[in-house]
Amino acid sequence: MKKHLFFLTLIFSTVSLQAQDKKTAEECFQNADYKCAEEQYAKLAQTEKIQKLQSEYYNYLGTSQRRLGKTTSAFKSYESALRANPMSAAVYANLGSIHGQKGNKQAALDYLNQGIKLEPENAEMYLTRSKVYENLGKKDLAAKDLNQILSFAPDNIYARTGLANLKKNSGDLEGSLKDYNQLISEKPESLLYSGRGDVYFRLKKNKEALADVNKAISIDPKFAQAYVNKALILFETAKPKEACASLDKAVSLGYEKPLLLEYYSKCEVKK
Repeated sequence: MKKHLFFLTLIFSTVSLQAQDKKTAEECFQNADYKCAEEQYAKLAQTEKIQKLQSEYYNYLGTSQRRLGKTTSAFKSYESALRANPMSAAVYANLGSIHGQKGNKQAALDYLNQGIKLEPENAEMYLTRSKVYENLGKKDLAAKDLNQILSFAPDNIYARTGLANLKKNSGDLEGSLKDYNQLISEKPESLLYSGRGDVYFRLKKNKEALADVNKAISIDPKFAQAYVNKALILFETAKPKEACASLDKAVSLGYEKPLLLEYYSKCEVKK
């Protein structure tokens, strides 16, 4: 009887410790402390016996590493996540995204296509695939994916801004500005002000652009993209010190630093 109670106590103790470790990992990730999150998720992934949970931990581990600029390690973690659970749409989404950022467009499409088969109404994967198509110059397919999202999620703000951004990146700045004005009139959000700020920036209206990104930051001080957009405006208006500080803030909030190396080179020149 005592031996039985001992093993029960041991099991409950182990489960309790795992639950605490998971809570710590989640808190680190939510607070953008990705070094802490990396350590915690690595420990969880290595000790977890349930494959579905192990896959989840490896997936978060990969994302933590990615945001720390450890792309090679992130690849390995995502691949481990996929081996643990080949039916995880979230892992396919991340592998598609990271391959897309690294320039391996075909691999990105392969992973995203597989993920969409698993979850035909996964907006995140359509958004990522749309961006890959756009980078390949296939704007019609990019728009098709964004409109597909709106077919099952008509209020999806990312799909609607994606269509506005397609206009912007195609040179139709006035059309994009019109779309953003409409979106902001319906629901003034940080994402929309930041996006419209980028349109103003491209229209050489730096005063309006800076006002919009500052508005975006006031609404959501943790919106990393707004700080990147602000940095570009500050570089353009000959304020490199403030621009570099804005880049640092974006990275501290989870923006991947390797994606900003072109802009950080301006900081190095100024030092």
